[in-house]
Amino acid sequence: MTELIWQGKYDENGKRAAPLRVSLPFQTVETVNESAIERQRMLDLFSAGRDPDWRNRLIWGDKKYVLPSLLDEFAGKVNLIYIDPPFNVGADFSFTATIPDHPETEEDETTEFLKEPSLIEQKAYRDTWGRGMESYLQWFYETAVLLSELLKGDGSIYVHCDWRVNSHVRLILDEIFGAERFVNQITWKRSSNVSSIGKIWKRAQDTIFFYTKSPQYTFEFQRKELSEASKTLYKKQDKKGFYRLVPVLVSGKRAGETGQTWRGVDPNKRGRSGMHWVTTPQRLEEYLAQGLLVLPEKEDGVPNLKYYLDENPGVVVSDLWDDISLISSQGIESLNYPTQKPEALLERIIKASSNENDLVLDCFCGSGTTAAVAEKLHRRWIACDLGRFAIHTARKRLLGIEGVKPFVVQNLGKYERQVWQNSEFKIQNSELSSVQQAYREFILQLYHARPLNNYTWLHGVKAGRMVHVGSVDAPVTAGDLANIAAEFKKAIGTGQEAPKSNGVDMLGWDFAFELNEVAKQQAAQANLDVRFLRIPRDVMDKRAVEQGDIHFFELAALKVEILRSAQNDRMVTLTLNDFVIPLDDVPEEVQKSIKHWSQWVDYWAVDWDYKGDTFHNQWQTYRTRKKPDLQRSASHVYGAAGEYIIVVKVIDILGNDTTKALKVKIT
Repeated sequence: MTELIWQGKYDENGKRAAPLRVSLPFQTVETVNESAIERQRMLDLFSAGRDPDWRNRLIWGDKKYVLPSLLDEFAGKVNLIYIDPPFNVGADFSFTATIPDHPETEEDETTEFLKEPSLIEQKAYRDTWGRGMESYLQWFYETAVLLSELLKGDGSIYVHCDWRVNSHVRLILDEIFGAERFVNQITWKRSSNVSSIGKIWKRAQDTIFFYTKSPQYTFEFQRKELSEASKTLYKKQDKKGFYRLVPVLVSGKRAGETGQTWRGVDPNKRGRSGMHWVTTPQRLEEYLAQGLLVLPEKEDGVPNLKYYLDENPGVVVSDLWDDISLISSQGIESLNYPTQKPEALLERIIKASSNENDLVLDCFCGSGTTAAVAEKLHRRWIACDLGRFAIHTARKRLLGIEGVKPFVVQNLGKYERQVWQNSEFKIQNSELSSVQQAYREFILQLYHARPLNNYTWLHGVKAGRMVHVGSVDAPVTAGDLANIAAEFKKAIGTGQEAPKSNGVDMLGWDFAFELNEVAKQQAAQANLDVRFLRIPRDVMDKRAVEQGDIHFFELAALKVEILRSAQNDRMVTLTLNDFVIPLDDVPEEVQKSIKHWSQWVDYWAVDWDYKGDTFHNQWQTYRTRKKPDLQRSASHVYGAAGEYIIVVKVIDILGNDTTKALKVKIT
């Protein structure tokens, strides 16, 4: 078989380059739409050593790590895969953010701005297209290999692409799945716009390749409604409705029952090459008894079957899909997401190639169309994407589905960072402390701070402020601050490296829920001026580091008020009173468009009884095109007395999340 070769497919020893196969545990960062009763039942199952019930999964992460990590649990178990991988268009991770109106202002128009991709998203784009088509082919090849291993023996995969890469993609799929497993090349006529740009034929179609894992696979023909022209053929009418007559004799001799003489008519003597009945003589008699068969008036005539318009199931869909249009920017489905696909497109694929309760996977989920349609059609689903905004968009979309089943939001979090740390800072014949020291010095260098060697919790200094670097595998906590404060106190006036001010910058990958609430109070008591800054995922990208494109941003600040009801001492009401986000990466014209702090908030959710396991989304509100106003208060009635931790999560219009923990005592 002819093989497609590209630079990087084989190493210097002639061995085919294999995809990365690091299997990492997933971290559940949020459980969405799970009731308190269901939550307790899941905890009971887990504590009893039994597997909890299935939860659909929305995963934020690079498919390079996500797909290998899915193999342990799902190798050979996925029934249907649909992917719409990024094309070489230059802006796959940018999105349009909308600044909503505020009711207290007189302005009626919303403001939109283009949010450029984050550096980690740019890295994924460079990994895919950094060396042009060569790197794309290796990237897609590795992806397809892992997907083939996830696919069940009777499963199917649909790969959506356009004119830029379809010829290359077809050859790679032939190599991985086998040319004999190619079923269809579907053409989606996505646009009827005939306006011309340049000296080319107007491009109006995408290609969708349909492959299967084996000759046995799930498939059910899909039908579309009859055209108006076809409906006009049903001209005759009786008490049952409009119908047309269809001959029950068709061309071609048959030796079986359909070739036998019926009511004196020998089908084999009809036509030049003979004919046969469309069904058995027994079935023809049944049609006749039901009044559905019209016998000919002439001896040489052909019987006809009444075919009613109301009973026509529609036309079987071919491999040319010209009945599904692109989503209009003003359409009811539109989420203002640049690569969003119509739900009708995914509905056709999922209905044709899966059954209820089957598992559907999309590792480039974008706005979440695959997951949303799979949910509505009662399939299980796993949806993944690298973009934070994509995950937020998909989460909101799923919550808008009536009766949506509980699902989890996951990432690889600390485990991905551990792999990076061990590979990047591994020192031969060294102890773990040396690796950690090398990691800290690297982060301090990016933060433009000078390393310190005489302290345990104070790792560097910058512009007179002491700097603490959080570990890759644990969030920064209030306990860390207590240790820093104690060491800071001992260090005052103890030599050349003694603190020169009361300022401390705490750098971390993750931060405990209660940090802003508790740590600020601790810092004030210890007379410390503390800033919390997030270590960006971009530090794991060598090219971003080399270009100096690393920025540390302070955490957003959230103010929430707790109100108690005078009529019901078990009722608690939360009200958002203020939300301040770092403005470092927000364009100045956007900042000027914000008239009220609430315009930054796109979505907020509450876990009324946080148990230290994962954030459970028990209540949420969010903006939509139909409902741009945001509810700023939420109430809850507790069923039992006790002390509860409430966690509030806010997602801003850029897709970033901020959490805050509050304690409440119910009597």
